[in-house]
Amino acid sequence: MTDELSDADIVAACKDGREDQYPKLIERHWAKAFQIAYGILQDRQDAEEVVQDSFIKMYRVLQSFRGDAMFTTWMFRIVTNYAKNKYRWNRCRGSKVNVSINAGIEGKDGSNLAPELAGNDEGPSASSSMRELEEGVWRHLEKITPLYREVLIMRNVENRSYEDISQILDCKIGTVKSRIARGREELRELLEKNQLL
Repeated sequence: MTDELSDADIVAACKDGREDQYPKLIERHWAKAFQIAYGILQDRQDAEEVVQDSFIKMYRVLQSFRGDAMFTTWMFRIVTNYAKNKYRWNRCRGSKVNVSINAGIEGKDGSNLAPELAGNDEGPSASSSMRELEEGVWRHLEKITPLYREVLIMRNVENRSYEDISQILDCKIGTVKSRIARGREELRELLEKNQLL
């Protein structure tokens, strides 16, 4: 059964002229690709467009995929690049990206810069304060260095491991950790400057 085949087996079959097997890769990895794109763009329609374009691109260049890395690592790089390009295009066009934070960003001392969202038992004032902090974190996240923003989203929103981020971005784990630390520091300074912390 094709479902039991590895990604490498399916890629090999596609390279051997069995392009009808390619949809299996799409079915298997669409959700993960969407998660990456949505994590960067925070817009469902844009993320779906990026994922679709990415799988079309991968299909067109599949013959050149050497298999030096896992198919998923290759896919994540392509999706990430397409999503970053779309993000930049949106910003140049002045498109407002709607975002909502679903994971905290650790401060320098290990504290959480974005605490749990207020529950239903909280009063309107507490809910308003949390909403203001949430919006402030995302608004200021857009202002930090893009390299740092990218790794913060992967680490704190998508909950990716350092190893995973390292493979996706094709850089050393130490570089990933350094970018995360610098990004957190930039974000903390912006939040403090604007009296959100």
